[in-house]
Amino acid sequence: MKHKPNLIVMLTYNDLTVHNAAEIFDMCRDSGAEYWGFKEEGLLLQDMKELFSEIKRSGKKTVLEVVSYTEAEGIRGAEMAAECGVDIMMGTMFSEKIKKVCHDNGIRYMPFVGDITDRPSVLGGDTDDMIRQANDIISRGADGIDLLAYRYTGDCENLIRKFLSGVDSPVCIAGSVNTFERLDFIKYTSPWAFTIGSAFFDHDFGDSISFQIETVMKYMESSCHA
Repeated sequence: MKHKPNLIVMLTYNDLTVHNAAEIFDMCRDSGAEYWGFKEEGLLLQDMKELFSEIKRSGKKTVLEVVSYTEAEGIRGAEMAAECGVDIMMGTMFSEKIKKVCHDNGIRYMPFVGDITDRPSVLGGDTDDMIRQANDIISRGADGIDLLAYRYTGDCENLIRKFLSGVDSPVCIAGSVNTFERLDFIKYTSPWAFTIGSAFFDHDFGDSISFQIETVMKYMESSCHA
């Protein structure tokens, strides 16, 4: 039986943390969403630490997504994740050094795969190559994969379908999940998790962010239409 994918609420817009992230979380803290996160850019480190502490005090799991493509930037992101005490770090290109910082601090590490450029990120590359890359880095200690499927320059649904069939590890479908049709496909393929950030701020699922979170969660509980 397929499990229900976890919603990760990202307090971000266009791959940057929004300036009023703490205020938004405070308004939505009683929602049913278990996972909350944001990016490494957009807030001062002290503000990041305080917000992650508040999220944890509310009984939620914490995620930092680091949009960086070099090892040096990734290490800095992992050090920020450690200082913030997050549960999961997503993003960066896999590196043994980044993995070590994460694992030494009890953080699950879920890096990107594929050829990624720009910010907001764009994903390129061959699907089979991404599957091989994922299985290689999982064998080397990655705890899962951050797959930018709906930022892909090719066939997004084919990528998701083949990737989830070929990779036996937690996969998060991150970025541009902004329609009910995409939610249908995520329900149908059943990855471990998916993120929504910008779509909430664009009101793609309704009015207030708290209303949209509950709308998405209830929709994911309903029968799949894909």
